[in-house]
Amino acid sequence: MFQRSIEGTLQNAASTFPVVVLTGPRQSGKTTLLKTLFPEYDYISLESPDNLLMVQSDPRGFLETDGRKKIIDEAQHYPELFSYIQEYADKERKPGMFILSGSQNFLLAERTSQTLAGRAAILELLPLSYTEYCTHPEIKKLNLWQFLYHGTYPRPYQEHLNTGLWYNSYIRTYLERDVRSLVNVKDLAKFQIFLKLCAGRHGQLLNLSSLGHDCGISQTTASQWLSILEASYIVYRLQPYYRNFNKRLVKTPKLFFYDTALVCQLLGIESAEHLQLHTQRGAIFEGFILADIIKSFTSRGKTAPLYFWRDHLGVEIDGLIERGEKLVALEIKSSKTIVPDMLSVLQKWRQIAQSAAIKSCLVYAGDRSFVQDDIEIFSWMDYEANLNKV
Repeated sequence: MFQRSIEGTLQNAASTFPVVVLTGPRQSGKTTLLKTLFPEYDYISLESPDNLLMVQSDPRGFLETDGRKKIIDEAQHYPELFSYIQEYADKERKPGMFILSGSQNFLLAERTSQTLAGRAAILELLPLSYTEYCTHPEIKKLNLWQFLYHGTYPRPYQEHLNTGLWYNSYIRTYLERDVRSLVNVKDLAKFQIFLKLCAGRHGQLLNLSSLGHDCGISQTTASQWLSILEASYIVYRLQPYYRNFNKRLVKTPKLFFYDTALVCQLLGIESAEHLQLHTQRGAIFEGFILADIIKSFTSRGKTAPLYFWRDHLGVEIDGLIERGEKLVALEIKSSKTIVPDMLSVLQKWRQIAQSAAIKSCLVYAGDRSFVQDDIEIFSWMDYEANLNKV
């Protein structure tokens, strides 16, 4: 099993709150993690029609059975259960009574905010970070491009599955189950085209009007469909940094996928070697680094204070991490060789930000970490530990 960085945070939450809610995309490892960390809990999945019918027929009886603690998987399938959980938690007032998990963040978050506010800790388990991937003792370690091609979902590694077949099935299953349950998408083929168009815009400024036009749908529909992808942890929007350093700024977010292999599958990239030569390799590498930064924060129960910065002249910083009132600037390059031009943007940024800048860092596809011109240069393999020290 992979060791997940969220383990300590999850155990601490269960010892403090009466209810813990763990969300994340399908197949990110939620069930395996919960069963491993909490073996004394009863486990029930409401995705099973029999289990769902049993709970619906007597929700109070189910919750009070032997006073045992419970893991309730895919809890969003029975929204009314949240009110019964609130009632029981208020009566018993004990920590860790229920752990709810599910893959539809929108529905879980809505029900939790309505009925369990103040009673529940809400955590997110995203697919593997590279650090977590390296914790499995029996898996042969991949090089950078192999890892980006095979992706960050644990199951294909654990069961030695064909990556292309697994991701193709994942996309189809996601379309058929989650999309239809969240919104009435009549034309699934068009939604799949929408997914591919989003993959083609991975790492780019988001233009919903253009996206909708290219897909043959309205901007409103494009916005709605993108929200579904966000609620299911397929994509996220990286927001521009809000502070104006006497410059006219780009205020449009960027679009990124959480998982690199999903982008590869949607773009028709057929191998790690193909990816290494592909025009999107830079954007895919950038998305991998940014997603890993987000994972390092969510594993601690925090929202990542991560942004990008770009002015009207085209000066752009790939990532800005807020540390209080200060900023860590991050450039991301998919090259294995550092050349002086790569550092010029960070040097310009320091002049613009002045006292707001703590550190300037560059993450690249090479193997060595060092300092050059007062800029910390990190290898992709160990940048996370180095960034946490900044």
